[in-house]
Amino acid sequence: MQLTSPAFTSQGKIPSLYTCDGKDINPELHIAEVPKDAKSLVLLMDDPDVPKSVRADQMWDHWVLFNLPPTTTRIPENASPNGISGRNTGGSLGYQGPCPPDREHRYFFKLYALDCTLSLPPGSTKKEVLHAMEGHILAEAHLMGKYERGA
Repeated sequence: MQLTSPAFTSQGKIPSLYTCDGKDINPELHIAEVPKDAKSLVLLMDDPDVPKSVRADQMWDHWVLFNLPPTTTRIPENASPNGISGRNTGGSLGYQGPCPPDREHRYFFKLYALDCTLSLPPGSTKKEVLHAMEGHILAEAHLMGKYERGA
């Protein structure tokens, strides 16, 4: 399975348009080679470089989407994808762009193909989604971008 973006290359810089310094909208994402027996997709975006002084677990969840149709090949820029939105660390539903407080951070977009749909309500957390996914992952793909404010 593949996850790419026309907005930035893997391990490249995420343009400020998609951050708190820009319009804070999601970048376009392209999805390819989803297993034919997949029943749903999950998309997570997180930042594992958060200072301990901000969050003890050093993780910030920026985007939690689940039960996307397995036929999804593109998530347009600034879109509300056809899936269920979970709650990000900021407490809202939907995309929350990069906004690192201290230095360059890495942002991981993680796509999972599942053999089921998840019986979770809107607003579920990444932890709840990950727990429900256990034993159901057929394939996964990652895309990492970096961002530093003022750089």
